[in-house]
This record gives sequence, C-alpha cells and structure tokens, in this order.
Amino acid sequence: MYIISACLLGENCKYSGGNNENERVCEFAKNHSVFAVCPEVEGGLPVPRDPIEIVNGRAVNQKGEDHTEAFEKGRRLCFEKACAEASKRGESIDGAILKANSPTCGCGTIYDGTFSHVKTAGDGMFTRYLKKNDILVITEEDEIKW
Repeated sequence: MYIISACLLGENCKYSGGNNENERVCEFAKNHSVFAVCPEVEGGLPVPRDPIEIVNGRAVNQKGEDHTEAFEKGRRLCFEKACAEASKRGESIDGAILKANSPTCGCGTIYDGTFSHVKTAGDGMFTRYLKKNDILVITEEDEIKW
C-alpha cells in the first residue's frame, strides 16, 4: 500500500481550499493500493487556512500563530491510520508520494519560512516522521519507479 497526499489525488484540502491534482499520481493510484492523507486537516486545521511554513523547527503562519501541535497530531494520526489500513488489507506500506515543498509533506525541499516562495533543503514534518519509520518518500516531482 502507498500513502499519497490527498491533494495530489484531487481532494480539496490544500491551504487555499483547492487541490494539487496530479495526473501521473492519479494514474499510479488507479493501479496500486493507496491510502490518501492530509496531515494538516487530520491535525484539525481548517480548509482554507493561512499558509504555514517551518520557522525554526515550528509550523507557523504569517501572523506568527504556531500550529506545530496540529502538525504533530496530524502526522501521528495519518501514520497510525495508514498502518491500521495496511494491516486490515493484509499489506505493508511500500512507500509514499507526498506534495513537494509542503511544510508537512515536502521531501528534500520545503519553503524557507520567510513566506517569500524561497525554497531550502529540508523535509516536511510528516515526511520526517515517515522516514524515521523507514518509509520511502518521494514527491509528485520525482520519477515514480514502483
């Protein structure tokens, strides 16, 4: 089973209220066992919501409001639910395709915390959590090799 960012599958859970539907990811999902997640929504954040970036290790919006607790709750709940679903299906979690540059799902690069669209090296909070649990993570910008 593969964990996939729900926004990439067309779910309107993006901070702006829209989605990031990706044709390649949707095509992949048609032929594989998948579990869609949005850690930010799972953590209790609304849709739409103010943009959030990682600032000094914390999930903060432009108003300075700290949403780290919601991010941590969301990453934990998404992982727990994905593991439970994989177990129910008699499958393992084979990897994850997550939204590039996101403060939760980015892999390799995220926005730098200045809200100026500048990217920096790093992983989103959910991606870090998955990697700590030995789950291979790629983004929709990577070649899907599975």
